[in-house]
This record gives sequence, C-alpha cells and structure tokens, in this order.
Amino acid sequence: MASVIPGRQTASIEGPFVVFIIGVRINKWWAVRQWLPVLRAMGPMLQELYSHKELGFLDAAYFMSGRGVSIVQYWRSYDQLEHYARGGEKHLKAWKDFNRKSRAGQTVGIYHETYMVEDGACETIYVNMPATGLGRAGTLKPVGAGRETSRERAGMEHRASAE
Repeated sequence: MASVIPGRQTASIEGPFVVFIIGVRINKWWAVRQWLPVLRAMGPMLQELYSHKELGFLDAAYFMSGRGVSIVQYWRSYDQLEHYARGGEKHLKAWKDFNRKSRAGQTVGIYHETYMVEDGACETIYVNMPATGLGRAGTLKPVGAGRETSRERAGMEHRASAE
C-alpha cells in the first residue's frame, strides 16, 4: 500500500501532456460471457504499457462505478497515445475482439475521452494522500509560497491581477 504523504502537496509535470479516460459500461449484468472478456482485456494492455514506458505512457488509475470501470491514463503526448492505439499489440487484439463481439448486442459499452494539456495548464492539490493521479505521473512537491491557492497553482494569479 502506498504511503500517505502528510500535509499539502501539489504536482507538476514538465511540458504538455495528455489525459486519456477510457471506460467500460456493463449494460446487461446477466450476460457475463459478453462483458467479462472486455474487462479482462484492460489488464494486459496496462501491463504492456507499464513494461514499455518508452511508448509515452506515464501512469494510470482505476475508478469503479455501479456499472463498470473507468481508467484515467496520463501520456507524454497525443502522438504517442495514437501510435499505441494503432499499433500496440495488446490494444489491437482487444479492439478487434470487442468490435467483433459488440455487434452481437448492447451488453457492454466502451467510451474514451482525450484531453491535451498545455505546459503549466493544470492545477492539483493533495492533502494527506499517497502519490495519486498526476502526482504519480509527474512530480509531487509541498505547497509553498506562491502556490497556496488554486489560482496560483494554475498559474492564473498574475492573469487575474492584469484584468
């Protein structure tokens, strides 16, 4: 289990990066044979990514809901994410299997969202938390002078005073 870091921390990452959210929604719980393979396909893809950090993958976190699972991933660039989506061995197999099986009904759905974040265009705060989210993908540091407020951490304090 990850150690809790006491106090207030903020995260930073040098340069632009990508936040990619992908999820599975189970529409028919009783149709386990249709949705379980989709859920099982996520693990090998993430193992492949963690084993090959040169692909541009930085980190991921799972989130469960009443109907499925979502994964927030951090990538170094959109080009690297797209390259993996089009050429990653585990991803291509899972995507082909899903497309083939999904035509049989509406048992399971998937979605993804991609956000390109410009250098310095994010804000984070972690209080008494282990390294999480961008704090795991990037670098954590204690909140200090000039980073006390959300607006300061987002680099917007100087913009507000200029308006």
